[in-house]
Parts: sequence; C-alpha cells; structure tokens
Amino acid sequence: MTQLTEEQHKAQMESMAAFDTQMPCVGIFWYDIQENSFFGVRKKELTPKMAEEAAEKGLPFINYPQLHRQVWAKEYFRAQAKNEESKFSGDYTKIPHGRIAWNINKFIVLVGHWAEPIQDKLSELIEQEFSLPYFEFVYDKHWDLGHGWLGDMK
Repeated sequence: MTQLTEEQHKAQMESMAAFDTQMPCVGIFWYDIQENSFFGVRKKELTPKMAEEAAEKGLPFINYPQLHRQVWAKEYFRAQAKNEESKFSGDYTKIPHGRIAWNINKFIVLVGHWAEPIQDKLSELIEQEFSLPYFEFVYDKHWDLGHGWLGDMK
C-alpha cells in the first residue's frame, strides 16, 4: 500500500479546496428594489446530515436562528456608533424581506406578496446567494410590507 507524503497530502487538499463550494443555506434577507440585490443577508449552511438528524428527532423544519428585527437592530446601532450611512434605518418591515427554511424535504422561501411580480428575478438571486438546488415560494401576510414580529415598532 502506498501512502502520500505530507507534501503530497497538502497538495491534494489544496487541489480539492477549489471544488469546495457553499452548501445550500437557510437564512434571511432584505431586498433592495432599486438595485435588484439583497442586503443584510444572514445564512447558515445546511448539510444532508443536519436535515436527517432533525427529521429523526421529529423536527423536520430547520430555520435560521435569528429574527429580522434582531439583525436590523444590531446593524442600525452599529451604523449609529460609527456615524455611517446605512440601509438599516426606519421600520425594517417596510423593506421587502424574506426567510429561507428547510421544511420536510424541500427548501421554502417565505415572502410577502411584494415578491409575486418579481418572482423570476428573485429566484435567480436566491439560487445564487443561498446555493439552493430547488425551492418553493410560500406567500404569507406576515412577510407583506408593514408586517413583522408581533408587537414590533409600536
């Protein structure tokens, strides 16, 4: 049996690193209509093992572990402290936003009805940003403009 030297092993690992792309992700985003781009993206890779383990535990729904309001507040105060211009100002629910989750053998994109007329554009951005092989849009009023977490911005 032949064994790689330390140098050969290192070269092999470096060569394989070029093939290492992002796994599909769950996460959250805001959509900038004028720039046709996302901002404030937060994501977490999801492996098949993670999905299988969750299903075995009876938890087939996998979500990103932060709320939009939490990320918005953190970015708002960071910009204030640094005296910087920021997209994170005002009411976060007035900006188109959404969530990517895993639910029983498929990725779902939770968005408001704001997304219906631009679903094709949005699909391309989602595929690229979250490395999703397939997904389904799920429209809900919670994600409509002006709606958010209960009790927000009152």
